[in-house]
Amino acid sequence: MKPTSPGVLPVIGSWLQAHGDWIRRLQWVVVLFYGLLVIVPTMLPLPDEKSHILSHLTVFAQFLFWGIWWPFVLLSMVFMGRVWCGVLCPEGTLSEWASSKGRNRAIPHWMRWRGWPFAAFVGTTVYGQMVSVYQYPKAVLLVLGGSTVAALVIGYLYGREKRVWCKYLCPVNGVFGLLSKLAPAHFSVNATAWRKSYAPTIPIQAVNCAPLVAIRRMEGASDCHMCGRCSGHRDAIALSARSPNHEVVKLGARLADGWQTILILFGLLGVAIGAFQWTANPHFVEVKQAIAEWLVDRNVLWPLHENTPWWLLTNYPDQRDVFSWLDGAMVVGYIVGTGVLMGGVLTLLMAWATRALGPWESRRFHHLCQALIPLAGCGVFLGLSALTVNLLKNEGIPIFWANDIRLGLLVGANLWSAWLACEIGRQYSASLRQRIHGLAAFCSALALVDYSWALMFWIW
Repeated sequence: MKPTSPGVLPVIGSWLQAHGDWIRRLQWVVVLFYGLLVIVPTMLPLPDEKSHILSHLTVFAQFLFWGIWWPFVLLSMVFMGRVWCGVLCPEGTLSEWASSKGRNRAIPHWMRWRGWPFAAFVGTTVYGQMVSVYQYPKAVLLVLGGSTVAALVIGYLYGREKRVWCKYLCPVNGVFGLLSKLAPAHFSVNATAWRKSYAPTIPIQAVNCAPLVAIRRMEGASDCHMCGRCSGHRDAIALSARSPNHEVVKLGARLADGWQTILILFGLLGVAIGAFQWTANPHFVEVKQAIAEWLVDRNVLWPLHENTPWWLLTNYPDQRDVFSWLDGAMVVGYIVGTGVLMGGVLTLLMAWATRALGPWESRRFHHLCQALIPLAGCGVFLGLSALTVNLLKNEGIPIFWANDIRLGLLVGANLWSAWLACEIGRQYSASLRQRIHGLAAFCSALALVDYSWALMFWIW
């Protein structure tokens, strides 16, 4: 079928659709590579201070997973939508494969709860810090490997050739969905062409949309995995260009919901900041020491014991890296506390911005919170890339440029978020005074987030 609009993007979409078999082969290559990097390092001795990226597989895997893989997967969502999910993700591949062999059960009601993206993101983030997932291969196998096993099990039990895990339970599904709202390309649906396709003389070949998207009603890019299988379907679907602001500004009022807002405010701008920040906070050690002394003075010693298993709290005596019960409680408390505090204050500031634009409307509140997505995504990228910078530093590579790039990215993300807020504000108020008032409140939220990152990268 011919693409519905001119240009190179529909050609790319048609290429993806026509070369599905090659994409499937590529996916299995990624699965193999992923499996090797997750499993093999657990069989090797832990690296020492003399180990380097090119001399020790564990350090190489650490650099690849946390220094390159995940930061740039997040970045790809902003530029290309969820191409990673549809073309390369090993968990999606395995889950769909298991579904093709499995029980084909109906998706249970509990799995459709819209809060899973937030709950899974927070749970994985906190647990990953408890077991030091960025540092140790056994923790990587437990967290990433455990997620992969869960994807296989869910795929085997539910659906037929579907990605039920990706749709409902994947820990980063919500994050990817938010970031892909900013993508300048998406598969658009031509409603007129779709209606015309019902002519009885036109043969229609069914499309298996693995991530369970209602293709005919698809508006944004959040749920689409950009696999290209539906390209050209009914002469109505084509890969098309759009403004990076389009989905947030024009569709946000309909597509935003409360759980997305919670993920932005309490997840990406709360829990994630706490997870990246606690190791850099000099007051963390001071408070922990004060609590330890208080416990010793009262002869309460069990919280100081370092007898936890490695799969619950970090426990690697040979590396001189062991968490006591107090350490674990402090880490969890810091991350969760930061999430609650940041999320709570940001909620108040965004409520102020919403009210400044007119009488209170929850729809406007959720819509306006979508304008924080650029800064939220930039923050997670900066947090993950901090490990990239540290690993490069350990390799003796000059990193004098790191803070300049960080500042540039933060400035760009702030300007983008403020631009989105201005565009959204115009939809709700014709009063320039109200819009300036709302933007001032919105910029207060930006300033709070900026201060949190300034503490980590420049002050502490």
